[in-house]
Amino acid sequence: MIVTARLTFSAAHRLHNPDRDAEWNRRIYAKCDNPRGHGHNYWIEVSVRGKIDLETGMVIDLKKLKDIVRDRVISRVDHTNLNEDVDFLRGVIPTAENLARAFWQQLAPAIDEGTLFEIALHETEKNSVVYRGEDE
Repeated sequence: MIVTARLTFSAAHRLHNPDRDAEWNRRIYAKCDNPRGHGHNYWIEVSVRGKIDLETGMVIDLKKLKDIVRDRVISRVDHTNLNEDVDFLRGVIPTAENLARAFWQQLAPAIDEGTLFEIALHETEKNSVVYRGEDE
């Protein structure tokens, strides 16, 4: 069984690799390399996989799962500059791929009912990533 909670947050970021020159960053990231940054209204879907507990009828209480996501991720990234304001993103280029992996690292240790299965991060209606912890 897979249970999924969906939450939203808003944040700004700049896609920029400080180890590369300005021309390279413009070519790779285009308008997303704007020095003043840009923002998104993200939504995150966090899925937990496990067996249904016979006593509760749940894999994990969705309220508990949402509270974990709010505490470990949303409260730390909502209405921030992801490049500058978030401790666990220091030195990370905040692409959707890197964000999903960093969010996994924050959430996996806190989930003790079932197992974190998947994080889907939607940056726009047309752009999203899915991460399943494959490189953890």
